[in-house]
Amino acid sequence: QVQLLESGGGLVQPGGSLRLSCAASGSIFSVNVMGWYRQAPGKQRELVATISSGGSTNYADSVKGRFTISRDSAKSAKNTVYLQMNSLKPEDTALYYCNLAAIKNYWGQGTQVTVSS
Repeated sequence: QVQLLESGGGLVQPGGSLRLSCAASGSIFSVNVMGWYRQAPGKQRELVATISSGGSTNYADSVKGRFTISRDSAKSAKNTVYLQMNSLKPEDTALYYCNLAAIKNYWGQGTQVTVSS
């Protein structure tokens, strides 16, 4: 069974930064894509950013230039993904979910990010 453990959410002022982390454990296929999605109240879940096991990245237009997704380079922690979020805006407020897509699709429980003055 695959488990995703997220951390790093919180309350930040507009213009501030946060770093989200997600560690996947269990039996994980080596070729996979990890990423972050978010869901604001009353809205559908949307893609934020993804990174493949080969290092290819993909970003939503709304976060390009502000968010950076990365994976841990250490072999023992290759299924750990980070989301560095800079220049945060109130519209970034949402529940952020970690995702691992391999043979199956797995989701974390979500971590709240609130951007407010």
